[in-house]
Amino acid sequence: MAAIGEMDTEAFVSLLRKLIGESKYVQNNPPDLVPEEDRVGRHVLEALEPYGVEKGGPLIIQHVSYLKGRGNIIVEYPGTVEGKILSFVGCHMDVVTANPEEWDFDPFSLSIEGDKLCGRGTTDCLGHVALISELMRRLGELKPKLKSSVVAVFIANEENSSVLDVGVDALVKQGLLNKLRDGPLFWIDTADKQPCIGTGGVITWKLHATGKLFHSGLPHKAINALELCMEALEEIQKRFYNDFPAHPKEELYQFATPSTMKPTQWSYPGGGLNQIPGECTISGDVRLTPFYSCADVVKKLKEYVDNINANIEKLKTRGPVSKYVLPEENLRGRLSIEFDEMMTSGVACNLDSPGFHVLCKATKDVVGYVKPYSITGSLPLIRELQDEGFDVQTTGYGIMATYHAKNEYCLLSDFQQGFKVFASIIAQLEG
Repeated sequence: MAAIGEMDTEAFVSLLRKLIGESKYVQNNPPDLVPEEDRVGRHVLEALEPYGVEKGGPLIIQHVSYLKGRGNIIVEYPGTVEGKILSFVGCHMDVVTANPEEWDFDPFSLSIEGDKLCGRGTTDCLGHVALISELMRRLGELKPKLKSSVVAVFIANEENSSVLDVGVDALVKQGLLNKLRDGPLFWIDTADKQPCIGTGGVITWKLHATGKLFHSGLPHKAINALELCMEALEEIQKRFYNDFPAHPKEELYQFATPSTMKPTQWSYPGGGLNQIPGECTISGDVRLTPFYSCADVVKKLKEYVDNINANIEKLKTRGPVSKYVLPEENLRGRLSIEFDEMMTSGVACNLDSPGFHVLCKATKDVVGYVKPYSITGSLPLIRELQDEGFDVQTTGYGIMATYHAKNEYCLLSDFQQGFKVFASIIAQLEG
């Protein structure tokens, strides 16, 4: 750790102030808000280019763009042993949206309250962009002799998956990260200063029920789509939890919850209170621990719906005249289910990896304890990296409670510890 020293707090805060000042322009919610990550990237480049090879320094810096204004930055501090490498990836230069009217302070400028650094992106993820920039700047400035090459990758387009081939996915396709497979890859975009060793997959779904609209005073002539959808969802959830129960490995990985399927939104076409609706849709998601397959879940959910449709007379009803079939009119209620094409698979990090062991030791030495955790929140992109052969470990120094939240903030002291953790990781992997 002595080879790199401690974080230059003044330089870190100065850079973070510039980055948060760009956060308004890197909000990622297309088509209304398309980020210009180069606005953040130019500050990173300004901090690092004085130590680049073009200026006689050791840093090899690449700015790689696939869309105008939306670049990625790859920075390498070369080591002396070929093939010996570690990398810090995942620091993204886009943010989620923020409505200033709902915040207690301006989300698009950095404000400081003692140890608190406040603004959109402080926790997720511009704080980490500034932290890794400062790490690489210090390497460029101090020029320690290292066996391992240290690589940092600052990425575009992490907060939205509807637009592809802009960020790390494109870098992998182009082979620009191939050599990172030779050592541990630390994905720096989680929180609370502990190793995050497992994340969840996400499947979003819409369950649509079609019945028969009719006057509420004559319920025996209606098929109530609301009741049909509610009862069908209850049956589907029962079957889901039977087929995808808590997995034995979830205890090893300290998952906070098992896999879940639940509704989160409800919609119907509207109408009067005296009308029994003939259409409604319940939407929600499946959060899946990484020990189950998204494809298997989708297949099962479709089977559940098909089976309920074929046996809709057997579905539980509500009250003496509630029904889902009107034989005299040759009408049957029916269900359909659809899924968002963009599904995300969860990740279980390799607990036997040297990267995991050095991360744990560094965390314990610096933070004072180590308590790896797993959640069924999702981290897009990292499962794809793992499937491509990268040894992905994840950690971060923001605050989980403020992720994507109003009044986002982080703690300066946490990022100072993060710098020490990274220095320790580099030192340990020299052995």
